[in-house]
Amino acid sequence: MRPPEDFTRIIDRKRYSTATATLIASDAYWDGHNFERQMRNTFLYKTPRGAFFVLNLTRWEGERDSLQPISEEDAIELYEIQLSEHEVAYEKAFPGIEIENA
Repeated sequence: MRPPEDFTRIIDRKRYSTATATLIASDAYWDGHNFERQMRNTFLYKTPRGAFFVLNLTRWEGERDSLQPISEEDAIELYEIQLSEHEVAYEKAFPGIEIENA
């Protein structure tokens, strides 16, 4: 599943739009048959002003696509753990976050 070019929601008097934000990561990867994972995909975006949001797309009847603002900490967790397809390098997605060797 590919994210729509212009999916916009206003939440707490702030406009979140896939048209102006940068796609950071997702779980949409081609497995040889399709991009959908259990008929749902998650896309992580960063706005030009540095806010993060998640776009959840579904193909299930009765469910709706949704957009939810999230904190930088939640965005980092999604990037590091849940979303395997990284569109932007970690350092560019989260500038100023210090990475240390294990």
